[in-house]
Formats: sequence, C-alpha cells, structure tokens
Amino acid sequence: MSNPVTPGVPVSPGPGGASGPDLAGKDGRRPTIDIVNASLGRRYRAERRFRFIGMRAVVIGLAFVAVLFADIIGKGYSAFQQTYIRLWGAFPAEAIDPEGPRDPAVLRAANSLKLARAALAARFPDVTRRADKQALYGLLSAGAPQQLRERVLADPGIIGTTQEIWLLADDDSDMFMKGRSTPIDIQRGMGLASLVPVDGGEDHQVPVLSTANDFRAILTDLADYRDEDQAAAPEAAPGAQEVLGPDLPSHLVAINGGLIKVERATPSDVTGTLLKPLTTDLDALPGQWATMRFATPENDRRLKDLVVAWLYDLGAAGDIEKRFKPGFFTQGASREPELAGIAGALMGSFYPLALTLLLSFPVGVGAALYLEEFAPRNWFTDLIEVNINNLAAVPSIIFGLLGLAVFINFFGIPRSTPLVGALVLTFMTLPTIIIASRSALQSVPPSIREAALGVGASPLQTQFHHVLPLAIPGMLTGAILGMARALGETAPLLMIGMVAFIVDTPSGFLSPATVLPVQVYLWADSPEVGFVERTSAAILVLLAFLAVMNLAAPHMGGRGEPPLPGELPLPPGPAPNSGVPCYERDR
Repeated sequence: MSNPVTPGVPVSPGPGGASGPDLAGKDGRRPTIDIVNASLGRRYRAERRFRFIGMRAVVIGLAFVAVLFADIIGKGYSAFQQTYIRLWGAFPAEAIDPEGPRDPAVLRAANSLKLARAALAARFPDVTRRADKQALYGLLSAGAPQQLRERVLADPGIIGTTQEIWLLADDDSDMFMKGRSTPIDIQRGMGLASLVPVDGGEDHQVPVLSTANDFRAILTDLADYRDEDQAAAPEAAPGAQEVLGPDLPSHLVAINGGLIKVERATPSDVTGTLLKPLTTDLDALPGQWATMRFATPENDRRLKDLVVAWLYDLGAAGDIEKRFKPGFFTQGASREPELAGIAGALMGSFYPLALTLLLSFPVGVGAALYLEEFAPRNWFTDLIEVNINNLAAVPSIIFGLLGLAVFINFFGIPRSTPLVGALVLTFMTLPTIIIASRSALQSVPPSIREAALGVGASPLQTQFHHVLPLAIPGMLTGAILGMARALGETAPLLMIGMVAFIVDTPSGFLSPATVLPVQVYLWADSPEVGFVERTSAAILVLLAFLAVMNLAAPHMGGRGEPPLPGELPLPPGPAPNSGVPCYERDR
C-alpha cells in the first residue's frame, strides 16, 4: 500500500490489522513522521524569525519616533516661558500727561520707550558710557514700551508715582537665562584666592592670586585656540602674563559676589576688568569662587560679557523671573522672537480647514454614494474610479499649481486668503474622502439593503435611511484623516502666496493669512536663536492638533453597528403582531 500522506512511502499494517506508516523504515527511506516534524520545525523557526524581525523593526521605529519627539520637546518646551525683568519705573506726569486731562489718546502717545530706558538707567547708575548704555537698553524687548503704555492706559492713577514693573526681556537675554546660548564651563577654585581692587579710571582693574595655580587651564585654552602664526611666535617670558583678546574664549572670575573679566593671565594669577561690583575685598576660600569659560569668543556672540554681568546681577537680586507666556497663543507673527506668537497662524489654519470641510465632505460623500450604489458599471465609471485613485497619489504641490493657474490667475481670487487655500485643499482631500466613503459603504452588510427594500423602502430611502447612517462613522473617519493631512500641508499653500509675513490675525475668509505649517517654515528659516525654540513649540502645537484629530476619527459618529432586526424603520402599515394577516408571517 502507498502512503496517502506521502506518495511512494510504503505503509505496514498497524495494530489490529490497520494500515499505518512504516515507522521502522525497512526500505531505507525516511519515516513520514520525521519528514512532517522537520517541516513543522522549519515553519516554526521561520515564524519565530519573522516575529523577531517584525518586533525589532517596530522597536527601532518607535525608538526613532521617541528620539524625534524628545528632540522637539527638548527644544520647544521653553518657548512657553519668557524671561521678565523687574524694575522700579517712574511715571512722571510732565512726561505722560502734562495737562492732566487723562485723555487715552494723549496717554497712548506718551514716550514709553524713554520711561523704560529711564527705569534701566536707575537700576544701573554706574553705566555711563554711551556704548554701554546702548547695550544696557538691549536687555529689554522691543515690546517693553507697549507694556508700559498698556499699564498706564489700564490704570491712569499711577501717573506721578513710582511703581514696580515687570518688563519683557530681549530674546538674547531670554536665551541666556534658559541656557540655550553660549555654553558655559564653570570650574571651582581649588586654592585660596586673594584680590586687591585697583582703581584704573573708568576700567577697574582687579588682580586675583590663587595658591593652587587655578588659572593654568586658561593658558591651556589659549594654546588650543592659537592659529599657526601665533603658535610660531616666541613664547612669553617666564612669569609674564598672557593676553586674552576678544577673538578668544572669554574667561570670567566669579568671586565675592562680583565678576571679573580676565584680560591677562599666568598659571597662578590673573588681572581683569571688574564687570560686577564686589561685595567684599577679603580672601575667598577654596570652593567659594570659580572661573567661568564661554566657549564662543566675545566677538562671535550677540551677548557680550558686560551684559552677562548685568544679568547675573539681576538674577542675584531676584529681579529676573521666567513666567508662562500667554502671548505665544494670543499674539501674531513678529520680527522679534520674544514677541512672536501663533495666533495668526492658528486662525489662518482654522478658516481654510473649516471651509474645506464644508466643501469637500458633502461632495465627497455624494460622489461616493453615487459611484457605489447608483452608477452603472461601464467604462466611464471605471475611468472615473481610476482617476480618483490616481488623484489620491498626486503630489500636493500639483494642487498648488492648479490653484495658482485656475483660482488666482483665471478667476481672480485674492492671493494669500483662506478662500483660495480652502479651494486648493478641497481638491486635494476629495480623493481621500471619496475612497474612504466608498469603503464605508462597502462595509454595510447587504442584508440591510435587502431588508429595507423588502419592507417597501425605495432605493433612495434605503440609502439615506439605512445605509448612510451606518456608513457615516467611516466617512467621518476619512474626512478627519483628510483634514489632518490638509492641516499639515505646506507645499500647495506656498504656491498660492500663503507664505507671506502676516502680522495681523485674519478676520475672515478674504483676509490675508498664513497657516501653522507655513509659520513653522518661516521660523525655521530665521537666523535668530529665539526662533529655534518657537519653531519646535509650534511643531508641538501642530502635532497636538493632528494627534487629537487622528484619535477622534475612530470615535466620530458612533460605532456604526448594524441595528437589530426589530429596530429597522418600517413603512406605514399593520404592526407585525397586530393580528392582521401578514404574507411573510403566514407563509
């Protein structure tokens, strides 16, 4: 007898005369059970390898996503905070409202910039040089005068008094206080530091002597930064001080509450300019003083050493705070990073998306319903279906070119408006909505249609009363996914002029506007460091909106489960159990 499992393998009678596999393999062939087990073993090993490879791929993908999110969050979370400086500002009546009528127009026209600068000058009275004063005024943001103006308009009673005011810091100062500017290396002094202030005119030169050669690292740093010409120059005489120029990394000595900028150094002593006054001239014990190294030379930094000293002075006095910045969500675009917000971009995204949903969803659902339920099956409908599938794969910038050529150049719709943006996004999202809606219609069981038609409903009633309510959740899912894609698009909107710098928040569909992805693109192209964190913060807001939309998509419109048979709406007529003869029941 031949083996039905493995043809050609003989079988021998089993117990009771039954036929079974030749387990002994008397003819020299491999037993069938061994062949089966080997095949099963190979299959199981292949499945385990596939599962391992798949799990590893998922873990690697999640790791990359985690790194991406960690980088974005690490760069962007600080944008929701802003540095504020506390000052005591005078509001003299002769400068604000000399005649005293308290007219809002007069108060609004007052020189608030002069008041802000006067408050800074009162805080740092030792700053007398013109160049130093300009650097001092740079501590405050360009929006600080507006803060004072709003303060006076809100409370005219402060005129003629001196008030505590918290003013917005400049973006450079803000980045420094957040630790996002020049890297700083701090080394605690190991020896006893002695210093004797020497009045050198306008520049107060202070020598500092260490008993542990704490300044040897400064000379090592100088040697690393010398170019070839400088390295070939003869070395300084023993005991002579090396000169630190502005093209070399800056070194500051923090001692006795003051800051000294090192200008000349030996392994055991330095001499520098006093940037922040000392609280005492006594010797500093080991570990109670430190040297600070700025990795970037002063000539290559926007924030100079003197400004750093002022910030340290303000911080030591408790006059600097980092607060939550609501202006990031309420202000529009600005050339100044500390004043820039996403309010205009948010409204610029809301108007096109709202209009896109109003245009694309009814058209997409209607097209899907016709193609799936009513359209005849011929070459024309096949052509339409093929083109819809092809349009879903067309690059988005092609739709931008379509909007530029048709809506702007031919129909004359204004550029950079939510209306033209909505029309472009409508054409881009329609294929996605149609495909998703057709899939939702196909998921409705045919028995629903047959039952509705069987009880007397017309084809149109069947679709609108029975099929469409069950398919709506899937249709809404496709619509939300299409809106999420439209929210993140940039390329088509660039072609229709929505890349322009728009300061004001749009107030309608015909107002100039930009969208959040375009705002991210503009900020990412800005050279200021302050825009880096705002770019990441705007990306976080955009990702939050996309996550909410994608998470809400499966829950829109209910679960979409078919109703029970008794829940199907019936046409007017006798009830099923009313005693009136019913054909289906009596049959």
